[in-house]
Amino acid sequence: MNYDLFNQNIDGSRNWLPKDGIVYYYGHIFTKEEADFFYKKLFDTIQWKNDEAIVFGKKIITKRKVAWYGEKPFEYTYSNTTKHALPWTKELLILKKKIEKETGETYNSCLLNLYHDGEEGMAWHSDGEKDLKKDGAIGSLSFGAERKFAFKHKDSKEKIELFLEHGSLLVMKGTTQTYWLHRLPPTKKIKNPRVNLTFRTIVEE
Repeated sequence: MNYDLFNQNIDGSRNWLPKDGIVYYYGHIFTKEEADFFYKKLFDTIQWKNDEAIVFGKKIITKRKVAWYGEKPFEYTYSNTTKHALPWTKELLILKKKIEKETGETYNSCLLNLYHDGEEGMAWHSDGEKDLKKDGAIGSLSFGAERKFAFKHKDSKEKIELFLEHGSLLVMKGTTQTYWLHRLPPTKKIKNPRVNLTFRTIVEE
């Protein structure tokens, strides 16, 4: 289902997953003017770097760019690489406060992704890294190009798809990461960039 209008009411209490997890989609939580402002500000001021991953012993550099911010210089390890969080920017703190109010959750860090166009995506994965709070909420903000987002159950292979709009919020919580994979499918139709922020909770040993 695809909602195009910024004033469209979307049921943020609806669980999009039929079982084994919780996914809420709140739709737009910003006006178009606010969403445009944050999109440009994040695009221009975040310390973006090409992502690195170690796959079968080889270092892969992605076109997609990433950044990692938090309230402390947390370590975060995925794809066999470790990042250290940069201190919050003013805009990231505003966004964190906004989604904490919307979701009733708290977050202490944020992983950002910059997709330059639709041909840059993300393969099937789950956010089950040991650094993350188990079954904790992950709040995903989207700015820029509207993109399809998909879930696939690890056992039944059942799929759920929705569209993430400019200025929208999606939340994954509960056992979602245990039982479901998610991905951002690539597409040649989209030529514009998308900035995605996933607010998370890191647990220190």
